[in-house]
Amino acid sequence: MKKVTLSLLALVALVYFTSSFALKNSENAAAVDDVKELVYNAYINGAFNELNADAMRKGFHEDFAIYSPKGEQISKYPIKAWADGVGKRKANGYDASDVKNKWEHKFANVDVTGHAAQVKVELHNQGKHVYTDYLSLLKFDSGWRIVAKVYQQH
Repeated sequence: MKKVTLSLLALVALVYFTSSFALKNSENAAAVDDVKELVYNAYINGAFNELNADAMRKGFHEDFAIYSPKGEQISKYPIKAWADGVGKRKANGYDASDVKNKWEHKFANVDVTGHAAQVKVELHNQGKHVYTDYLSLLKFDSGWRIVAKVYQQH
């Protein structure tokens, strides 16, 4: 009887931990999908394919900046300047059907832990790997927002 009780307890514990693990993986998979959708809409289409400055302003946090090295200093390019530039570029005869304006992307890595995420995305234009971008995101009460970018231009 003692063996049966121990076996039953072990089985109950296994079912509990397995279902908890499956639920956690399901929640994380949903968060990964949400992050990828935001990056696709606000970044891939917002900044590149559609030049949609409104989508950028919605998906990027107002304190966002692109960080890049400048000697031993850090150069910061804020979202307001970037989104305004995208809007002006679109208003000045942007042709979305032009092959030079078609950007392909690959999500090389999407890592979500709780309310923080890191996305590595590779951008290609006309068959050439142009950028590898690292986007940091945070989940606010209103949802996911891109908060920072560092990148490598190839």
